[in-house]
Amino acid sequence: MKRHYDTFMSTWARLRGEQTRSRRLRELLALLRPYKWRVILMFVAMTIAIAAGLAPPYLAKIAIDSGILEGDARTLTLVVVLYLVSAVTLWIATYVQTYMTGWVGQRALLDLRITLFDHLQKQSSGFYSKRKTGVLVSRLTNDVEALDQLVTNGAMTLFQSVVTLAAMVAIMLSQSVPLALVCFAVFPFVAFASFIFRVVSTDVYRTTRERIAQVTSYLQETISGVAVVRSYGREDRHVGEFEELSANNRDANMKSVVLNAAYFPAVEFMSAVSMAVILLFGGYQVIEGNIEIGVLVLFAGYMQNFFDPIQQLSQLYTTYQAGMAALDKIFDLLAEEPDVVDRPGAAELDQIRGEIVFDGVGFSYDESTTDAASTWALKDIDLTVAPGETIALVGATGAGKSTFAKLIPRFYDPQRGRVLVDGHDLRDVQARSLRQQIGYVPQEGYLFSGSVAENIAFGRPDATRAQIEAAADAVGAREVVAALPNGFDTIVGERGSHLSAGQRQLVAFARALIAQPRLLILDEATASVDVHTELRIEDGLRRLLSGRTAVVIAHRLSTIVNASRIAVLEGGRIVEIGSHEELIAAGGHYAELYGSWEKQVA
Repeated sequence: MKRHYDTFMSTWARLRGEQTRSRRLRELLALLRPYKWRVILMFVAMTIAIAAGLAPPYLAKIAIDSGILEGDARTLTLVVVLYLVSAVTLWIATYVQTYMTGWVGQRALLDLRITLFDHLQKQSSGFYSKRKTGVLVSRLTNDVEALDQLVTNGAMTLFQSVVTLAAMVAIMLSQSVPLALVCFAVFPFVAFASFIFRVVSTDVYRTTRERIAQVTSYLQETISGVAVVRSYGREDRHVGEFEELSANNRDANMKSVVLNAAYFPAVEFMSAVSMAVILLFGGYQVIEGNIEIGVLVLFAGYMQNFFDPIQQLSQLYTTYQAGMAALDKIFDLLAEEPDVVDRPGAAELDQIRGEIVFDGVGFSYDESTTDAASTWALKDIDLTVAPGETIALVGATGAGKSTFAKLIPRFYDPQRGRVLVDGHDLRDVQARSLRQQIGYVPQEGYLFSGSVAENIAFGRPDATRAQIEAAADAVGAREVVAALPNGFDTIVGERGSHLSAGQRQLVAFARALIAQPRLLILDEATASVDVHTELRIEDGLRRLLSGRTAVVIAHRLSTIVNASRIAVLEGGRIVEIGSHEELIAAGGHYAELYGSWEKQVA
């Protein structure tokens, strides 16, 4: 009974998988809808090319039977002219179909790649914390490339092969049914071989997509962290692990190589056997006068290409499997819904004053958190930050400081309570209109490839050169930038690798300032700079904070002693809050932290 149940469930799962793939294939074909007239032109050109390609054997039959054997030079000449016309037609039609197929395919894939990139831009922060960057890159590169073969070659191959095969069958049956049936006798063997090939290859091609994604992911991760790898002398280990992943990828691809090596030569062998049988049987038919010699030539001509459509269809299945495995991955990614989305009718925020309210906020990164769980990153947070006030957050690592800061730009939504800006629940406003008024400077200033000026202007793309330089001057970065080889035109390299940590952070401060945010979040923004650089940007930081609501997270307590208030977090709760002087006088957690910090810097 259990065996029958397992068989039923396996069959049902396979059928559901086929239904899902059919739906996804329809969604893929929907990408061609904007280019439907060019698609129609493509199929018209294909049809003409197929007709022109099938003409030569039939024309050869007429030339032999009605021209050469009958001694009719006029008919022979006409057939030769028609042959040349068909050749020219085939040339032009093939050019048109190839060009249109490539044109439509490339634009459809461009649309898909842009859709994927746009989808990734809309994902919440939690999405990226659960996925490897290299795997996501593989979706936009390797998997889209796999679809390239399916989109650009798949439709053309399917249409050409089916129509060509059907046309040849019809022509052959019209000329000699017995001879045609002899040709078709090999069909069951080819069909069986194709079925076995399909069953075995399905999992093989899915595995190859997974293996190449693993290789890409590991490669991206290792290159990004190459400095750490070298500092620990782990090059040999990483080479070994990469070699193992590459070997797994090779082994997965070799399985497909073995399948192709077994299947396609077998079809070629069947084609050769069929040709031998046709020549033998057809030759006897000619000798006995049952058919004309031109008919045998026609069959021989078609038999040379008779198995090509079958092989192309089988090869298409190879392309189909690789493409559909990639399509599954891509549509799985597109099916991912952002955790944080705008509600229907969400309001657009006008310029805000900068009041922040945490009303009974509780947040956990674990979505399955229960009341009894101990995984709450923030618990029962009640706090109001007045417009223009600077609130500093201190506490041990894991106390919830960064989580607190990430709720303000709505990178996450709390499971309990509300976060409000100027009285608006952040769930009821458009996230983009909120974030455009927030400046965020993380611990390590992330810079994009380009010049220093371009990175500063990232926060305000329409900024003039004078405004860029003024922003750098305001945060104390003018002298640092002037000392670079090309000043503001200095190329910073990938992730700002050509600059020091302090230089990158100064550029990040200038980028935040030029955007003129109403809310400012500094997440340990001075932790990566030395004391000298910290002193350099102290005045600039004061200007940056002036008139703005600011949330400052810092381990260096010297940077927050002038904050309006300081909140001490412990275990996700605010355990103390007040000014520096008030907290020192209270002799509690903050006083203990400050005392420990003074001993470290003494």
